[in-house]
Amino acid sequence: MMKKKNTLSVKMMNILQKGIHRLSDDATGRIGKYIESRMTQQDLFMNKSGEEDIYYTAFGWMLSYLFGIKIRCEQARRQLQNLAIDSGDLIQYAAYIRSKMLLDLLNGNYGRMLFKSIVPSTKAGKTVFVSFPHNDCCSPYSTFIRLSLLEDMNCKIRNKKEMTGSLAAYRVSATGGYSNIAGNSAASVNATSAALSVIGQLEGYALNDDVDYLYRLQDDSGGFYASENTPLPDVLSTATALFVLNCYGITPRIGPMHFIEAHWLESGSFAPTLFEETSDIEYTFYGLLALGTC
Repeated sequence: MMKKKNTLSVKMMNILQKGIHRLSDDATGRIGKYIESRMTQQDLFMNKSGEEDIYYTAFGWMLSYLFGIKIRCEQARRQLQNLAIDSGDLIQYAAYIRSKMLLDLLNGNYGRMLFKSIVPSTKAGKTVFVSFPHNDCCSPYSTFIRLSLLEDMNCKIRNKKEMTGSLAAYRVSATGGYSNIAGNSAASVNATSAALSVIGQLEGYALNDDVDYLYRLQDDSGGFYASENTPLPDVLSTATALFVLNCYGITPRIGPMHFIEAHWLESGSFAPTLFEETSDIEYTFYGLLALGTC
């Protein structure tokens, strides 16, 4: 029998676990305390403004599971139901579904995380949603989120050729790579990583010119630029690029450990760039994801 391919969510979980295993006891304790500091009294997680937010809760609960931070699951489930969720917004709905699954994982039900369908599959169809990143349901990032949602809900992917074929309109042929804006002349790490993840999951992780584009965007510091025109590498772009290169079996040109360490703050979180000294639960997630690829 053919072994079932890991979903993107499981791949990220595995890389995060590797990153956490690389931490010293002191670093583990400091990061764990930071994660707890971003949790509200209702066991949800805060955004940059200190408000409960479903998007940040998905990151927070995944890190809580990996760091062994206690979540009162039944209370959290009730609070999740009370949280205002725009089910027509692709990003919010995907975060909501992932958060529901993470509660099952935090409650000890690993089998449900890997991944039994917990909501009707028709919700994952792109026609249900009215709000998308970049206002485009077919952009690489939107397609990546839709695929992740379908995988998390254990839905069969019936339109693989349509999903990968639609990405051609976003490819930047002059340089390689992808943009989240159709016909754009400049590619970006975010869009390229998203497109390569979709193609890899649906067609197999075969090397191509777009993987080479991603590989070339690494700075001598070990970090990755968001695009060729960006002056400074950042943690999010570095994490996503390293994650995708890892999926394709590619070792980066320069080991990123020093770059990652330079962005680790006294608080235990990770700064977005070297010019910023504040962080949030999302960037802590990406810092650890980057560390897991080292």
